[in-house]
Amino acid sequence: MTRLRKILGEPLLHFFVVGALVFGAYRFLNPPPEQAADPQRVELTASDVQQLAVSWLAQGRPLPTPEELRSLVEQKINEEILSREAIALGLDQDDQIIKRRLAQKMDFLAADLAAIDEPTDAELANWYSKNSNRFAQPPHASFRHLYFSPDKRGQAAEQDATAALASLAGKEADAPESQSLGDPFMLRDFYGDATPAQTAKEFGPAFAQAVFGLHPGAWHGPVQSGYGWHLVWVDSLEPGRVPPYEEVKADVKAAWLDDRYQEVKRNALAEMRSRYTVVVTPLEAVDLEDLGATGEDGALAEQISQ
Repeated sequence: MTRLRKILGEPLLHFFVVGALVFGAYRFLNPPPEQAADPQRVELTASDVQQLAVSWLAQGRPLPTPEELRSLVEQKINEEILSREAIALGLDQDDQIIKRRLAQKMDFLAADLAAIDEPTDAELANWYSKNSNRFAQPPHASFRHLYFSPDKRGQAAEQDATAALASLAGKEADAPESQSLGDPFMLRDFYGDATPAQTAKEFGPAFAQAVFGLHPGAWHGPVQSGYGWHLVWVDSLEPGRVPPYEEVKADVKAAWLDDRYQEVKRNALAEMRSRYTVVVTPLEAVDLEDLGATGEDGALAEQISQ
């Protein structure tokens, strides 16, 4: 008994007992990550969704719309699932790269699977017959114009253009008197083989729509643009068309392969996602109004740094 008391009184024994208790309490309060969370469960809380919105706002954008927010959530879920699947396949071994890089590796695997298939000419032709609208070529127009500047003429610019149109009735596009009627224009006076998109980029959508509705071979107007008023002469107008398959065969194959890649990628992700439980807080319950306000007074940067 005396010997037992002596052993129990040893300071070294006290040290080991206290150490074991402290270690046990720490492990109880701080379980390993793999035991603390279900690896097949992906959960996005309201705070997670708000952080996605903060990152969106940090790019100088307005508050995300409901559709944009759903898209951000889908991207986040897909990234998380792809990164976990990549780790499960051992793609993270000896590679200290963030989750997005791991998700990209899974993307590359899907691309390799998609590249296995080489389409036959019959498959491409059949696919083109169902998707030919994707290869439709826009109309093209060659036109010239006379410009009437509001900066120089004020409110009389449109009236002067109307009067000039009357004086040019029956005249050719290159009639000598036409050059003295308009004002100098900062860009070009003639546009050859322009598409509606190219025309809209320089003059605005309304001007482009008006030009492509004109009949060639006569002066028309006045037509308004973002610069002022114009008289327009259309030299030629080629309507849009859908080219025959043989003409765009190489482009068709590239588009088919891209579609095949996207299909394999979607199917692979759907299969992987089916093995996960996804929990997302109701998006309509997430308050984003305060985030928009903080973006104006500089507090947004503080949120991001946290």
